[in-house]
Amino acid sequence: MVSRSYSNLLDLASGDFPNFSREKKRLPRVATVAGVLSEIDDENSNSVGSDAPSSVSQERMIIVGNQLPLRAHRSSDGSGGWTFSWDEDSLLLQLKDGLGEDVEVIYVGCIKEQIDLSEQDEVSQTLLETFKCVPAFIPPELFSKFYHGFCKQHLWPLFHYMLPLSPDLGGRFDRSLWQAYVSVNKIFADKVMEVISPDDDFVWVHDYHLMVLPTFLRKRFNRVKLGFFLHSPFPSSEIYRTLPIRDELLRALLNADLIGFHTFDYARHFLSCCSRMLGVSYQSKRGYIGLEYFGRTVSIKILPVGIHIGQLQSVLNLPETEAKVAELQDQFKGQIVMLGVDDMDIFKGISLKLLAMEQLLSQNPSKRGKIVLVQIANPARGRGRDVQEVQSETHATVRRINKIFGRPGYQPVVLIDTPLQFYERIAYYVIAECCLVTAVRDGMNLIPYEYIICRQGNEKLDMTLGLDPSTAKSSMLVVSEFVGCSPSLSGAIRVNPWNIDAVAEAMDSALGVSDAEKQMRHEKHYRYVSTHDVAYWARSFLQDLERACRDHMRRRCWGIGFGLGFRVVALDPNFRKLSIDHIVSAYKRTKNRAILLDYDGTIMVPGSISTSPNAEAVAILDNLCRDPKNVVFLVSGKDRDTLAEWFSSCEGLGIAAEHGYFVRPNYGVDWETCVSVPDFSWKQIAEPVMKLYTETTDGSTIETKESALVWNFQYADPDFGSCQAKELLDHLESVLANEPVSVKSGPNIVEVKPQGVNKGLVAQHQLETMHQKGMLPDFVLCIGDDRSDEDMFEVIKSAAAGPSLSPVAEVFACTVGQKPSKAKYYLDDTAEILRMLLGLAEASAHDACKASQGSQRVVINKE
Repeated sequence: MVSRSYSNLLDLASGDFPNFSREKKRLPRVATVAGVLSEIDDENSNSVGSDAPSSVSQERMIIVGNQLPLRAHRSSDGSGGWTFSWDEDSLLLQLKDGLGEDVEVIYVGCIKEQIDLSEQDEVSQTLLETFKCVPAFIPPELFSKFYHGFCKQHLWPLFHYMLPLSPDLGGRFDRSLWQAYVSVNKIFADKVMEVISPDDDFVWVHDYHLMVLPTFLRKRFNRVKLGFFLHSPFPSSEIYRTLPIRDELLRALLNADLIGFHTFDYARHFLSCCSRMLGVSYQSKRGYIGLEYFGRTVSIKILPVGIHIGQLQSVLNLPETEAKVAELQDQFKGQIVMLGVDDMDIFKGISLKLLAMEQLLSQNPSKRGKIVLVQIANPARGRGRDVQEVQSETHATVRRINKIFGRPGYQPVVLIDTPLQFYERIAYYVIAECCLVTAVRDGMNLIPYEYIICRQGNEKLDMTLGLDPSTAKSSMLVVSEFVGCSPSLSGAIRVNPWNIDAVAEAMDSALGVSDAEKQMRHEKHYRYVSTHDVAYWARSFLQDLERACRDHMRRRCWGIGFGLGFRVVALDPNFRKLSIDHIVSAYKRTKNRAILLDYDGTIMVPGSISTSPNAEAVAILDNLCRDPKNVVFLVSGKDRDTLAEWFSSCEGLGIAAEHGYFVRPNYGVDWETCVSVPDFSWKQIAEPVMKLYTETTDGSTIETKESALVWNFQYADPDFGSCQAKELLDHLESVLANEPVSVKSGPNIVEVKPQGVNKGLVAQHQLETMHQKGMLPDFVLCIGDDRSDEDMFEVIKSAAAGPSLSPVAEVFACTVGQKPSKAKYYLDDTAEILRMLLGLAEASAHDACKASQGSQRVVINKE
């Protein structure tokens, strides 16, 4: 089912788009030749609109993962061809159950086996027709750099809190491996492009292998409906910030509409990284967490994945499972079995578990011969020296324990490191009294969930075990606090796996729990696991993705930035960039002009070390003030003495200081106050509170104004400063509840000022004053950059429909930067604003020159 799509980067760059017909089933190969693509080699490609008619009649989900949910093997008929079947253990296949029968699912991913170049076209066609799968064929050398190189040597260790302090501990950053990673993500993007219908389809990208894929998809289709789920941990900012390409990955993820994590901790770390490294903060609205990113809201989803209960129950019903359970029951007759099921890698904590078992037997001689730890060690997914070291250490520890505590007919530790059939593993779950998970770091780990379902069993297994079917089932879990499933298993005994004493004690406690308590814990876990299965997880993610994308077609979207810095700006259709030519034209046509300008962030670049205005800005304002048709006001939060000193040369400039509390129409007039404040005794209450927070928040300061107090935490730690600001806001609101003041927070500040003082009052007062003087404004320009300026925009917007302005007035409310605002226009930065004001000043100068020349001609004629 091929819709409007572009599979070739060169075609895309040149604008020569191929046409795919609906009947054409064969998919073109994409980047099947060896080589590394540059991360910015399609910067000149234009974003492709999605205005073509949809070719899809039903809702469709494109699921993208590193591996397709397929098994492949050579045909046994001697033809040499390939035979494919579904991989029932694949999460990508299992989640389909939660999407509903009316949702068509297409998979994009790699095949585990290497397919010869000559066979790839035929395999692609077969997989699309039979399984609705689109294979991405990656050359072996490129795949090795991508998967075993960047994914397993860089991302996987770092996301599991392993820093490359030496070449042996994870790999040092290698730019060529990063380029391979980007290259493979591009190939995946091209494969998605072969089948996507951008107006209709949802795309769900999975895991850390494809973290930059959202950028390539968003670059092609600005309104693509895109979700991403990270199945590994996301590390704290202190760990993540060591990654050389940290910003690129964060910005790529923010090109998704919905980003999913297993736990709040992982999401919290991601949000902290966005705040600290990109300056993108989040907000929580009605239970949903979202980040505002260039006008788009990127939603955050926190929900641990579940298991496919139907698959487990079908295996539990197999006669092979029943026979294996009977065999194991006989093998471990009279013994209590504790079970561990882990991959043989450094993060699973197998050796820590074995050391705890050794200590348990050492400290409790009575348990020798009565308890057995069965450790199933699955093959490691990675490779390298660390895997070999884990294997050696594990085997050595098992030999030592069995040598010390074993005896004829009894082995305290049974290590199974050969592949098991699924039903065999299920059988071990059924007979185990306790399941142990001691991973030092794990994204989720579904072993405890599988264990709980298997312990629930069925009637046939109850008969095999000699249990009364009416008896409540029981289970016990000892779970590391560093695995993603831990928060959802409130009945488990949580342990710090690094604390061998505590793990041994937990194992002992688990064995000593009463039957009634085991049953109660099991019932609690079973109720959660059975209702939060993989279908529930997938259904919930799709619902949130639909919610996150519902405004896509209503917004105006366009792409900015190059390479992996690409992002999409999404704004209200009525919000557009202010054309300098347009405003200069309107300026020339009008005669009564009101110009209201913010200072910090508007005329002055925000965050500058020097806060005083440059000579150019002062000269531009002075020229505007010299035009008799203009009334120019500078509206700032700064104190009046500072502003008066800086702009002393602009005699015609009106100044509103401290957000409008003090107002002076021009240089030769005394300052006035916009509201009457009988006294400022409230400062004696507020200032000591602010000083307390200043002392405890390094980098924060207090700015004392005549009418206000401002606590500034711009140079404090972002997270701690924000936390302290919230506490300070609550504290001040409490102690000043009976005072005539308002307490407000803004970007890096908490401010206390008299009630009723805001920049909107200045705008309203100025328009009314001009009206009273018979100067009905026919041109209004108002520019600001932050929340305090929104009051001015609101007043200007309301005045446009009232008697304060001329019926044909040209109104320009303009904010700085592309962001949600009450303003109708925007300019990108301070430089553009000064350029626009210079254009207005030059228009005034030109008019003055023409008027001067006209008066000279009149004088000459009179003579």
